[in-house]
Amino acid sequence: QVQLVESGGGLVQAGGSLRLSCAASGRAAAVGWFRQAPGKEREFVAVITWSTSYTNYLDSVKGRFTISKDSAKNTVYLQMNSLKPEDTAVYYCAAGSLPTTRAYNYNVWGQGTQVTVSS
Repeated sequence: QVQLVESGGGLVQAGGSLRLSCAASGRAAAVGWFRQAPGKEREFVAVITWSTSYTNYLDSVKGRFTISKDSAKNTVYLQMNSLKPEDTAVYYCAAGSLPTTRAYNYNVWGQGTQVTVSS
């Protein structure tokens, strides 16, 4: 089974940037990023497929976040620019067989990395 390890979170001021990494021990058809803020449900952020590089984004991050992959490193990235305080959350990467926006379609999850955006 694929294992995922996230890194790259931290504290940044509003308008700043961070790049999250998700290192995978193997290949999955789709790798997604989700986030969960305190008191809120886990929310889809972005997804990419390994075979076709199909991508999809949450509307509120379009134009600010970019998901990409490095096949040689088996790593998926989430470049986050123009960060806002409302982007503050624990960010998780997840692997699944379909590039959906539903968390229950993903069967392998990383441990999460905290992103905090100060105003």
